[in-house]
Amino acid sequence: MSTQTFTTNIKCSACVAKVTPYLDEAVGTGNWQVDLTQPTRPLTVTNNTDAHTVQESLQKAGYRAEKAS
Repeated sequence: MSTQTFTTNIKCSACVAKVTPYLDEAVGTGNWQVDLTQPTRPLTVTNNTDAHTVQESLQKAGYRAEKAS
C-alpha cells in the first residue's frame, strides 16, 4: 500500500463533507484524510489510487489538489 499527499484548497469541515462522496467513490471509505489543522490542508490517500484520479474527484466537487513533493 502506498501513501500520497496532496495540498488542497479545502478550508473547513463543511468542505470535507462536500468532498466526502467524491473521495469515497474514487479511493474508498477510510482511505483518505484531510488535516484541517495544517495551513496547506493536506489530503493523505492511503491506497494505490493514481494521483490523477484523486485530483479529478476533488475537481468534480469544486476543489483542487496538487501532489505534494
